[in-house]
Amino acid sequence: MKSEVKTGVSPLDSQQMSKKILTIGLELASDATEDGEFGSKTSLLDWDIVLFKPDIGSFVSWSDTYKGKPSLSDDRSFQLKEACEHWRREIKQAVEAGKTVVAFLAPVEEVYIDTGERQYSGTGRNQRTTRIVSNMTNYSALPATLTPVNSTGSAMKLTPSGAQILSPLWAEFGPHFEYKVVLGIEGKRAAITTKIGDKPVGAILRSTNSAGALVLLPDMDFCPNGFVRDQGQTQVWTAEAKKFASRMMTALVALDRALHSTAQVTPEPNWAGEPVYALAAERELRSALLDAETKVEKAQKRKEAIAQQLKDSGKLRALLYESGKALENAIIDGVRMLSFTAHPYKNADSEFDVVFASPEGRFLGEAEGKDNKAINVDKLRQLAMNIHEDLQREDVTSPAKGVLFGNGYRLISPGERDSQFTAKCVTAAESSNVALVATTNLFVAVQYLEVVPLVRTVFPLR
Repeated sequence: MKSEVKTGVSPLDSQQMSKKILTIGLELASDATEDGEFGSKTSLLDWDIVLFKPDIGSFVSWSDTYKGKPSLSDDRSFQLKEACEHWRREIKQAVEAGKTVVAFLAPVEEVYIDTGERQYSGTGRNQRTTRIVSNMTNYSALPATLTPVNSTGSAMKLTPSGAQILSPLWAEFGPHFEYKVVLGIEGKRAAITTKIGDKPVGAILRSTNSAGALVLLPDMDFCPNGFVRDQGQTQVWTAEAKKFASRMMTALVALDRALHSTAQVTPEPNWAGEPVYALAAERELRSALLDAETKVEKAQKRKEAIAQQLKDSGKLRALLYESGKALENAIIDGVRMLSFTAHPYKNADSEFDVVFASPEGRFLGEAEGKDNKAINVDKLRQLAMNIHEDLQREDVTSPAKGVLFGNGYRLISPGERDSQFTAKCVTAAESSNVALVATTNLFVAVQYLEVVPLVRTVFPLR
């Protein structure tokens, strides 16, 4: 809904307008806030107040499961782990820099992610590869050990320490809160508990070095019924939603002010950080920190290099879904893996998608991809013309074997596709002695060669 909902400007007082507010994982019906995605790389240091909901739904897929939980693919695992590490780091830095981060405690979402480790059993064609996975939850995005357990309810109360800060917010929005988790933290750290049993469902975690704080609040529905309405082909916020957003922002600014006014820490003046006032332990720790940062930088560069290698290693998947030049390049790489020499050909008079050869012969290929239909006979005519042009070259003494590489129905999963070539195309290819190769089959061949090393294998083209 984020990209579809149009926001209207709610009337805000000057104090609200002076505070920069960012939302991650939720939306408010106001142009005075900025919305961010959980998968973004946004820095929180540019904002005064951050509203954060640890929602990893965009990463979760049930296409594969383990122990009844979603088991993410290699790519999704990497993306989710990277996103959680980003927010954990950014929230910690923002709080240490004196910012107010308000996290709404959504239900625990548990998934299994790929660790990158593999176990192998058997040999040759009987070799089996087992992925090693580990569990992760959406709470990995928060820089605090909360050990949350899913539990739902609405009967809550403020603790004496929580009431000092949260009373105005609670008086305004108390009925809108609903706890979705119970926290495994010490009772004295709790700011909100269940009415019965005094189970912690909210807390205020203050920085020991600044006036910043991470405020953990029970969950809230920021888009209940009546907050959006249809307007043509889009949805827009209603007046009720805009009023709610204005009230919420006023309460958040008041909360931020209360947190800073009651902070027990005086922000260190700039002059106090001068070397003349440094303590011996600080000097040692600064040196250790510099060393750690250097190691992190090296690790980050290695991570980026591996990520690029990962991207490059999967480029042959283009055989499954690409068309045009991208498909041609993937075909060239693919036939090279089958021990052919291969390259595109272009001069002033002719241009061929791929020319490849082996001791058994020389081949000239034409590539074609279709979005939602099979490869038709038209490409055979083009291929025949290319073979004739190729034969006219002085260094060519005999006609090349024609090969039509087809990626029909390329936008459909390979297992659900119909025949890659039309019946007329198949008949014409047989009569003209042209090989038809589905690029999905070429992918299967190169995928097999990655697993089972072969000294030399010849795949006859038919």
